[in-house]
Amino acid sequence: MRALMILCVLPLLIGCAHRQLVTQPYPFWGEAVTLPVAGSDARRQLQTLAPRSPASMQGCLLIVHGMNEHVGRYGDVARHFSGRFMVVGIDLTAHGMSNPVLAKAHARVTGGAPGYDVGRAFLEQERLDDLQPMREDLGQALNYLAGRCRSPSGRKPLPIFILSHSLGSLVASSYLLQAKEDPAAARVQGIVFSGPAFSVTQVPGWRGWFQNPIVDFTFHTHEHFLNPHAEPLPVMLFNQFVALVAVPLQDGLIELLSLPGLRLLFSPTAPDWVKNYLTDSEEEKIRLIHDKYMIKRSLLSFVLSVEKEIIEFRARMRQFDLPYLLIYSEHDPITPAWGNTDFAAATRRLNPHNRIVLLADASHHEQLFSASPVKEQLLEIIDRWLEQRLKDIDRL
Repeated sequence: MRALMILCVLPLLIGCAHRQLVTQPYPFWGEAVTLPVAGSDARRQLQTLAPRSPASMQGCLLIVHGMNEHVGRYGDVARHFSGRFMVVGIDLTAHGMSNPVLAKAHARVTGGAPGYDVGRAFLEQERLDDLQPMREDLGQALNYLAGRCRSPSGRKPLPIFILSHSLGSLVASSYLLQAKEDPAAARVQGIVFSGPAFSVTQVPGWRGWFQNPIVDFTFHTHEHFLNPHAEPLPVMLFNQFVALVAVPLQDGLIELLSLPGLRLLFSPTAPDWVKNYLTDSEEEKIRLIHDKYMIKRSLLSFVLSVEKEIIEFRARMRQFDLPYLLIYSEHDPITPAWGNTDFAAATRRLNPHNRIVLLADASHHEQLFSASPVKEQLLEIIDRWLEQRLKDIDRL
């Protein structure tokens, strides 16, 4: 969800007092499982939904949500796949029930309180200097699954798949590159990417005339600051000089505006245009308006960390050889298509099971929350891809 809130919003989009009142319990669709975080009193929240008949279970599916959303939204998706998969969803660090502010809101409401203000839930993003805490969450969830994803007899380990969206796709793909030697990661036999955060936001309409040049400049300078480029020497020297001057200034300003005392003023709420590009389903748009467990603001330092993670992943994405199904919209401004086309060009031939599904002329970001019949068609495409992967694995 909102894979990258615009980095150019610095002092131009000054946040105002933001009150967000939770009045309903968190939407659990499965059995709640709480995992401890080593070295702290924090917890990570999972949900699990198993097939009614244990004998029908063919594998496990881990759902990884996007930026500022939560896995509780994925109840329909989880139930769709629970006929033959154990489905597990995780709320990543600072999101959903893994966010202590939102967890407290759920506890208060279920305890009888009329409501609880979660307007400051976004401040939990302060701990995210990078996406490593989220990758560790994913590792925990996979280790949990690895011990439970077995045949009814318990003798045969079953394959694990990941279904990821937006920022969750960036977290999952970077984790799988990082943890190739981890036994639990080795159990993963394929991943579905939905609108992955492999690119930075391009603001649509007239706002983009002012903001996109700043976004492009910021991305360009950070990309050259973080990684060397094969360019003619004069061009490389010029780019490096600009990056060395601009990046410390940009990062310093963003860190300043993310400090206590300033961050409440300078953390932007989600721009109005974002809600028009999340989904093409009017029903889902109404749900989003009433879903107070969605985080509506973004700490600028967190936004910057996501941009840097995208750059680092793009530098390594040619190593990604796990089978994938990539689904994206042609005109999605939140995670623009160029990130997906670059990723596909670099990796498609690395595995014969890779498949790409482009929603031509579509502009919405949350493909799994599309209007009918597109949503049902996409779920069927994922079904067929998973079925083919299971057949391929059985042949081995």
